[in-house]
Amino acid sequence: MDKLRAVLSGRDGNSDSTPNIIEAANEASTLSWRTRVRGFAVCMGIGIFCSILGVCCLFIPKIGIIFFIVFYTFGNITSLASTMFLMGPVKQLKRMFDKTRVVATVVMLVCLVLTLCAAFWWKIFALTLVFVILQVIAFTWYGLSYIPFARDAIIKFFTTMCKMCIK
Repeated sequence: MDKLRAVLSGRDGNSDSTPNIIEAANEASTLSWRTRVRGFAVCMGIGIFCSILGVCCLFIPKIGIIFFIVFYTFGNITSLASTMFLMGPVKQLKRMFDKTRVVATVVMLVCLVLTLCAAFWWKIFALTLVFVILQVIAFTWYGLSYIPFARDAIIKFFTTMCKMCIK
């Protein structure tokens, strides 16, 4: 019976046998904590660098807005992908679409796509800048969702400021 179980599980019964394909792929895909932190740091660094480079390109006459849009959007995508090194892609995607983050995630992803569409397909640069601003707000709101009570503090701050302005 043990021999049958071993054969069905992909082992030939020898304890010193090589792992099956699934075990080998799983073993090869797992990263150490040190490698994960390095991957996160490199991706986040590239994302921040691209975002800053995009802002710097904004001052180039005529073509600066295109470079800004490309670098800034790529920087946001890379920064977002960097967190997948820490948690893993599946867990990150599950957390992105939690009920507390789903609106910010969807708005952020839609604005990323619409920014590129407005710049390259529709060629309406005023609309592109609106989508970039919405992208920044959605990305900030999404990031604040990982800090306990940060969103509540921001809402309370703006509510207090609005009440002060009305008086």
